[in-house]
Amino acid sequence: MRKTIIMGLMGFMGLMGNMATAQSNGTWTVYDTRNSDICGNNISALAADNKGVWAGTYQGLCRLGGAAWMDYSMFNDKLKDQSVNCLMVDARGVLWIGTDDYGVIEWDGTNWTEHTDVTRRLKMKFVKEIVIDQDGVTWIGVTLGGLVTYDGSNWEKYTPDDCGLLSDFVLDIAVDRANRKWITTNAGISVFNGSRWTSYTTGNSGLPDDIVPAIVIDKENVKWFGTLGGLVRYDGQKWTVWNTKNSPLPSDQVNDIDIDENGLLWIATNQGAAVFDGVDNWVTFTSRNSQIPEGNIYKVSVADNGTAWFGNDAKGLAKLSGFRMPTREVASNDRPSGQAPSDKGGKTGSGSEMNNPGPGDQHVRINPHLEDGYVTISIESPVADITFINSNGKVVKKVEGYTNNQHIKINRLPKGMYTVSVKTERGERKIKFNLK
Repeated sequence: MRKTIIMGLMGFMGLMGNMATAQSNGTWTVYDTRNSDICGNNISALAADNKGVWAGTYQGLCRLGGAAWMDYSMFNDKLKDQSVNCLMVDARGVLWIGTDDYGVIEWDGTNWTEHTDVTRRLKMKFVKEIVIDQDGVTWIGVTLGGLVTYDGSNWEKYTPDDCGLLSDFVLDIAVDRANRKWITTNAGISVFNGSRWTSYTTGNSGLPDDIVPAIVIDKENVKWFGTLGGLVRYDGQKWTVWNTKNSPLPSDQVNDIDIDENGLLWIATNQGAAVFDGVDNWVTFTSRNSQIPEGNIYKVSVADNGTAWFGNDAKGLAKLSGFRMPTREVASNDRPSGQAPSDKGGKTGSGSEMNNPGPGDQHVRINPHLEDGYVTISIESPVADITFINSNGKVVKKVEGYTNNQHIKINRLPKGMYTVSVKTERGERKIKFNLK
């Protein structure tokens, strides 16, 4: 689906990345120029499918299919050392490629279609996003160039000087159920219904920041935005924001979002990534609890088979296969869909931490939120099995497949002292917890 905000496929002897690590919840594989034939470590665009992934880099376009990488600059010289900023595969299977210097290039598997004259005439350098609407019209977002449309015959350009577009710095585009175009920019969101423009900014909406790098629209026509102030949900009436203060989101800078076949949101931030069920179930991925490269995750794309791809802006590409969102009875059944967790402090209770837990110096901490009826547990391992044992030695609650900072409901547990067993691949840790 979407160089920080302004930055924006099978070598015949390609090698599989050598950092594949099987974990209890998915397998990670990392590709970079040291262990594979990927054409660059700066991942600026992704388009995943069930056979592999197209990857745009600052050095061109490549594809991984099976175990081999192919560099497509061998077929088109214009892609050599060219920054590829966005990728889109249309209903015919044609790959649309947005570049820095050559505008939009199409590849149908045999033939290349270039739009050299139009690129020059409409100043279509630095193409940032490409989508096709329900009428078959292609919408092209151009950094510092506004919007360009192409209906197969005619080209048209929109800029803030001649329409209601908020800014010519277009970051992302999505088309909703009513065929309205939602255009995110560095100055807010512009919506175009074909005749009228509507704008949303921090001044007239619940947006926490006017820089909006990403948008996806789910099956219920709900809009999800990535901003520099967190993840935002807009259902047409209510704006809801998740950030580092009220959720496990790794960072408030959300660079990209994709949504999978099950409705899970996959979120790329400048400090890692996350997957979110849209209500209150989170799993986060950082270099501390997974094989995802450290630092800025700039792009994310999920195939229909559930394989997720994460592009780092300097350290290569990570693949997560076989991941399954943990199911748990700790989800807040009485919280309205889309409502963010409370960010009020409430009663903090007595948190416990093991500062010297043994092998690997793994830190484990219970973080109580008693007023809201739940606790979270901070762990460094990918997953854990959690067991609550009362003062009589009886097991009163178990959570299997727990991942870092998920909510565990404790509002029905009697007050008293508990032993909490946290079992990970490093061993078992037991923590005393006083539920007051």
